[in-house]
Amino acid sequence: MSAGWTVAVLGTGLMGGPMAVNLAAAGHRLRVWNRTLEKAKVAGDGVTVCTTAEQAVRGARAVVVMLSSGPVCAEVLFGSGGAAAAMDRGASLIVMSSISHDEAKAMARKARDMGLIWMDAPVSGGTVAAKAGTLSIMAGGAADEIAAVHPVLSAMGTVTHVGPDGSGALTKLVNQLLVASTICAVSEALLLARQGGADPARVRQALMGGFAGSRILDQHGARMIAGDFTPGGPAKYQIKDTGAARTLAQSLGLELPLLDLADQLFTDLVAHGGGDLDHSALILELERRNGLRPKALI
Repeated sequence: MSAGWTVAVLGTGLMGGPMAVNLAAAGHRLRVWNRTLEKAKVAGDGVTVCTTAEQAVRGARAVVVMLSSGPVCAEVLFGSGGAAAAMDRGASLIVMSSISHDEAKAMARKARDMGLIWMDAPVSGGTVAAKAGTLSIMAGGAADEIAAVHPVLSAMGTVTHVGPDGSGALTKLVNQLLVASTICAVSEALLLARQGGADPARVRQALMGGFAGSRILDQHGARMIAGDFTPGGPAKYQIKDTGAARTLAQSLGLELPLLDLADQLFTDLVAHGGGDLDHSALILELERRNGLRPKALI
C-alpha cells in the first residue's frame, strides 16, 4: 500500500473500535476520539487518543464517524463548536453510522457547503466482520470521491457505491428491514420447532442446507438456541433503524406490513427490558407473548 493517510475516527465502541484497529494495521496514522475516553484507547499503541473531536479531525485527510445515531452525529459534527468546522477544506467526511435518509442528505448539504467531501457509508456484518475487516460498506456520494478514499475504506471491508448522497443511508435501512424481518422469522421458526417437540439445534442444522439457510439462521439462530444474547447489535439500535425505515416508507406512500410488524416486535422487546441485549433476543419477546418461560431471562 502507498503511504498511509492521516485518519481520524470519531466513535470507538463495539464497531468503531475494531474498525480503528484495522485502519491502524493498514498503516494509516490514526487519531481517535470517543466520549468515554477509555474506549478510545482500544486501537492500541501508536494511535493518538484525543480529548475532543475537534482535536482529532484537525489535519486529517479523512474522518471516519461511527457514532450511535443521526442526532449524535449531527451534534458532534455540526453543533456548537462541531468537529466539521475544524476539518481541512477538501478533507473527506465518511459517516459510517446508521442514520436516516433525510439526516444523511441534510448533513451532506452542510458538509459540502463547508467545502468538505461527503459520503454516507454505513456498514453491515456486525462486530465479527468489523474485527475481521470484512464489512460490507454501502457508500452514497460521488463515485470519484468514493474511489479516492479506497485506501481507507478497503482497510475495513468491501465498498460498493450505491448512488448519490443519502443512498448509503437508504441502503442501510433496506438492509435493516431485511435483517429485522429475518430475525423475526427465525425466532418464530425455532420457537415453533421447540414447542412442537423437535430439537431446535438439529432443525437449524437441517435448514442450513436448503433454501431457508441464511447467515441470520446460522449466527443468530445459534444465539437463540444457546440463550446467549451478549450484544453485537443491541436491540435498542434495531428500532432506531426500523423506525427510520418506516418514516421513509410513509413519506413515499408505501405500505410495508412486514416492516411495521418487525418494528412493533422489537419495540416491545425493548419496552420489556431487552434494549441492551443482542437483537437476536427477539425470541424472548415471542416467548413472553406466548406465556412461555424464556431460555434467558431479561
